[in-house]
Amino acid sequence: MPQSHTDHHARTHGGKKWSADVTEHSDALDLQKDIFESDDPKAIALSLKRSAEHSKRRKAEPYRSAMSMLTFYINRAGKNLPAERKHTLEKAKDELRAAFGRT
Repeated sequence: MPQSHTDHHARTHGGKKWSADVTEHSDALDLQKDIFESDDPKAIALSLKRSAEHSKRRKAEPYRSAMSMLTFYINRAGKNLPAERKHTLEKAKDELRAAFGRT
């Protein structure tokens, strides 16, 4: 049954945003709490790698799942992401590539 405009509006504009729901309930990874708040790119990368390798719910290979979640987080924040924070997360991509031997 198609959802009504009111139902869609309530889910996307009331309470949590759809992107927060994706991050919390993604089939890709079970993430360490607040990992994207870390100031250490290597710690972010290693945590994502660990989560991807141990997840029983991911659909893609561990590297793709981990990189997708990191990219999703960066894109979700968009223009609201401070330059320093974005730099840390972009550096985490490099660390993730290195952790998976894809430099």
